[in-house]
Amino acid sequence: MTVIVLANCPAGLRGFLTRWLLEISPGVFLGSVSARVRDILWDEVRQYRGKGRALLAYQTNNEQGFTFATHEHAWQPTDHEGLTLLHRPSPPSSSSSNSASGPPRQGWSKAAKR
Repeated sequence: MTVIVLANCPAGLRGFLTRWLLEISPGVFLGSVSARVRDILWDEVRQYRGKGRALLAYQTNNEQGFTFATHEHAWQPTDHEGLTLLHRPSPPSSSSSNSASGPPRQGWSKAAKR
């Protein structure tokens, strides 16, 4: 099973992928192709993605039963003791945050209002 997820990519690339995969939702492609075809499709996605980003997930023989790759995506795959996890980088801290300068922000709960 192969899944490719596209975001902000040209319509021509989406049309290209529909030759081998089924588009089950806008930008989400699903299918069962050989490893050779999967690698060719992923190369095409990386080459013609424009300003968009892409994610590839497919079955493999490991502890998780699948693996994935990202291209121009904020979250990066990271190996953690044999498991592949997605690492989301922390947003850049700004000097004008509420915790650094000024009183703490009021919460929305009744306890925060007391």
